[in-house]
Amino acid sequence: MKNKPVYSLIVTLVNRGFSDEVMNAARNAGAKGGTIINAHGTNLGDEERFFGISIQPEKEIVLILTTDENRPVIMSEIVTHIGLGTAGAGITFSLPVTDVEGIKRITDLDDEEDADND
Repeated sequence: MKNKPVYSLIVTLVNRGFSDEVMNAARNAGAKGGTIINAHGTNLGDEERFFGISIQPEKEIVLILTTDENRPVIMSEIVTHIGLGTAGAGITFSLPVTDVEGIKRITDLDDEEDADND
């Protein structure tokens, strides 16, 4: 029997220029950091016209690795501040992460932070 994943990857897609707002909301909810990737939307429904030329809106993808227990709070904060009803038009979802290598465990970072505050 496999163990339940301890980590989650939160993926948020927003209009270009709004990734800082995503990260500010996520940090306020306890996220330690994230990765921003520039992207280009391809949904035909998102096409805009500029001087008669069809353009696709530029997007940013924000990836945040977090503990599974922190995931709901972080996602809620992101949706509240930069969800579909905002100028950033953000959507967010999460994926289970079954294994993490090459980084310091997030729980170790929390322990260090608690020790520094004592």
